[in-house]
Amino acid sequence: MSTKDAAPRTASPHGKNDDLERDRTRCDGATLTTDQGIAIPHTDDSLKAGVRGPTLLEDFHFREKMTRFDHERIPERVVHARGSGAHGVFELYESLADLTTAEFLCDPSIVTPVFVRFSTVQGSRGSADTVRDVRGFATKFYTRQGNFDLVGNNMPVFFIQDGIKFPDFVHAVKPEPHHEMPQGASAHDSFWDFCGLVPESAHMVMWTMSDRAIPRSFANMEGFGVHTFRLIDSKGVSRFVKFHWKPLAGVCSLAWDEAQKIAGKDSDFHRRDLWESIAAGHFFEYELGIQVIDEKVAEGIGVDLLDVTKIIPEEVVPVRRIGKMTLNRNPDNFFAETEQVAFCVANVVPGIGFTDDPMMTARLFSYLDTQITRLGGPNHAQLPINRPLAPVHNTQQDGFGQHRIATARANYVPNSIGGGCPFAAKAGGYVHFPEVVSGTKTRERSPSFADHFTQAAMFWNSMSEAEKQHITDAYRFELSKVLRKAIRERYVNEVLANIDGDLAAQVAAAVGVTLVANVKTPAAKLTSPALSMDSSKPRSIRGRRVAILAAPGVDDGQIAAVVTELTNGGAIGEVVSIGLGRLFGPQGPEATRSFLDTSSVLWDAVYVPGGAQSIQTLRAGGEAVPFVKEAFRHAKPIGATGEGADLVEAAIAEDLGGAAPPRASIPGLVLARAGLIAAFPAAFVQAISEHRFWGRSSLVPPRS
Repeated sequence: MSTKDAAPRTASPHGKNDDLERDRTRCDGATLTTDQGIAIPHTDDSLKAGVRGPTLLEDFHFREKMTRFDHERIPERVVHARGSGAHGVFELYESLADLTTAEFLCDPSIVTPVFVRFSTVQGSRGSADTVRDVRGFATKFYTRQGNFDLVGNNMPVFFIQDGIKFPDFVHAVKPEPHHEMPQGASAHDSFWDFCGLVPESAHMVMWTMSDRAIPRSFANMEGFGVHTFRLIDSKGVSRFVKFHWKPLAGVCSLAWDEAQKIAGKDSDFHRRDLWESIAAGHFFEYELGIQVIDEKVAEGIGVDLLDVTKIIPEEVVPVRRIGKMTLNRNPDNFFAETEQVAFCVANVVPGIGFTDDPMMTARLFSYLDTQITRLGGPNHAQLPINRPLAPVHNTQQDGFGQHRIATARANYVPNSIGGGCPFAAKAGGYVHFPEVVSGTKTRERSPSFADHFTQAAMFWNSMSEAEKQHITDAYRFELSKVLRKAIRERYVNEVLANIDGDLAAQVAAAVGVTLVANVKTPAAKLTSPALSMDSSKPRSIRGRRVAILAAPGVDDGQIAAVVTELTNGGAIGEVVSIGLGRLFGPQGPEATRSFLDTSSVLWDAVYVPGGAQSIQTLRAGGEAVPFVKEAFRHAKPIGATGEGADLVEAAIAEDLGGAAPPRASIPGLVLARAGLIAAFPAAFVQAISEHRFWGRSSLVPPRS
């Protein structure tokens, strides 16, 4: 077994899980008390002067209970408010001591505890998971040298180049101030007004209009540190570095129609998937990759590494995979951990440093500043989820939420009263890279930041035909929601037309604007195959959910064979029927879902087993055929055996408006009659591992 395939090692006895134990409360057999430990025999009625009299002020239990309730909400994050988190471990494959002094990147024997928070950007805590949006991907490494926070997104670039524009961007993308709409969406006037006037956003908007903005699962999206950091070795030599998270489950997305329907069917789709997968032992795994660039070489690659609207194509600087992160434990309490976790770009350890990226500078200030308000003061680092495993000794004192009880008599440095303690570190402490800086103070943008369209065009040129169609449809949808025609005209003619003429023409025709003929797209047809999601599609079925449509009279042997194959591959197959319970007999298959409480959009694939009575019942019920048709429209794998093939073929023929084409010409359709049933499970699993069959869309007529 290779290092990459090995099961995650157990964290050390002094890991974060054990560190949190002192803050956990156990209530098994406990007696109800107040915050002061006073036992409470009754908590259903307030203290009154007579059974119908007024409530008495002396009822301290009522006052404490109500006061705590009135103040139990804290301000939500301005951005990334809706999130979901998990604990895990990071394991290094090989030492990077030639690049950095960061201990967790130098010693492969160290297992580093981590906490990861995934999030959407625009919406409030109550918005839906599957909206079209950037996803936050923030990782807190609890290293022995202190906490390192890699705060990134599932897209490698950003909307703006200088942090001073961040408030403007957030104000523009958030719900419009006069009526607080729309929630969890960028399809409105102010966002597209801003992006049309700020062309540096073109590349990031292209990513956001792509399927990257509607991931199938947190397990199926990449993560990026976005900024260029430094790795600093023991000799003080600095190299530029970009951080990447690569999901081992592959990269894949939802269909846009599907994402919208899921928002109504299950607004917690992504967070539920994370929680249930970990609970079932289907851990989320990612490899940490780095792009390392010597500073002298960086000057000649044609991209300014301080510009966060640009990437370094992986074909120019390959991503070196250096370790694996496994998310293997759910939080014990959402508020205490996922909501109170505080990430900060400034949290780095020795051997990792910053660059002069003007967006990074803003985040170095803003992240810490916002936590002071959100978490009640400067002591939020003492909250259990934020507390480092490394010992903390300093003279910072008092303030809201102070947890430590300092016993030292001297709260200043230097001192003699406390014997000089705490002492400055003589070795191993954080030292800023001694970069030589000079220049005239100026409010200007570097000329090297000026090209806003070449990489946006490269992204477009690198997409498959299906991905291009999805991007086109996304622009059409979003811009059709823009009420002011002038904003639509500006974006199509001054942004899209500078990226690709055909894209601009297709969008213009759909949103009622005239394309200006004299605008030209970039002449160079640059591509980067790594940008297409096709380059990192899933190759396994781990974590996939398969709906098995069945009713009494089903051939349970066919179900058993398929479920065994799914389970062996780490997928989940559940029976969906007209009602819940055993389909027949005490040992028969059990329907755990019904057509009343689920929909095809919540499943990755559909299987219809044989059994004449079962198929007759499913047809009579009227829900199975639409279920199959919708899955077919969303390009999902569909399988059927025995009489189940009749139902599937009838549903597809109905969806195609007549006789179905030969089965062999329909991608992702796996049907087996009597003689082929034995080989079916393996063939169906292979189809599921492909995730989607977007080429099927050419067979489906447009909806009227």
